[in-house]
Amino acid sequence: MASLTSGLQLLASAVRYALASAGLVTPALLPRPTPCTEWDLAALLDHVSDSAGVLHQAIAAGCVGPGPPPGGGPAGLDPVRGLHQQTARLLATCAAAGPARRLAAVGDRELTTSMVALAGALEITVHGWDISVACGARRPVPAGLAVILLPLAPLLITPATRPGLFAAPVPVPAQAGPGDRLVAFLGRPPL
Repeated sequence: MASLTSGLQLLASAVRYALASAGLVTPALLPRPTPCTEWDLAALLDHVSDSAGVLHQAIAAGCVGPGPPPGGGPAGLDPVRGLHQQTARLLATCAAAGPARRLAAVGDRELTTSMVALAGALEITVHGWDISVACGARRPVPAGLAVILLPLAPLLITPATRPGLFAAPVPVPAQAGPGDRLVAFLGRPPL
């Protein structure tokens, strides 16, 4: 499996993609719907920030505790600024992390910190795509990022773990690019 360095590199690529999408956000767009039907854009940005906080906690502390992730921004913080802060903190923690085989307790599972970084890369990538769609930009997932995440996605999102997290995969034409295949696997119709 991938080393923490490659997991960090993949996570850094996912963060760059998501932050580029978040750079399109204006206050007027925050109430817009997203491909995540239960969230508007403001809620999606908060979710991605929270996810980055949980990933930070898993890598830094070796476990994810109950309640909100530590260090989350104060209530009312600009959601794009909050996303920048949490992802910067996450990447700094990954860069300082110890061996890739160190374990982190996440719920009832133990994952290597490398796997935590890879799972984070998948989540942040797909939500980067969701943010771009909500902003009307429809920025495709970079092909290089999608090619690496595609074979990992079924290992992380199984039929048993999919309910409540991701919709059923969406069929795509055989000639669909890797970014479209990735978002389709994660239950989003490519645009």
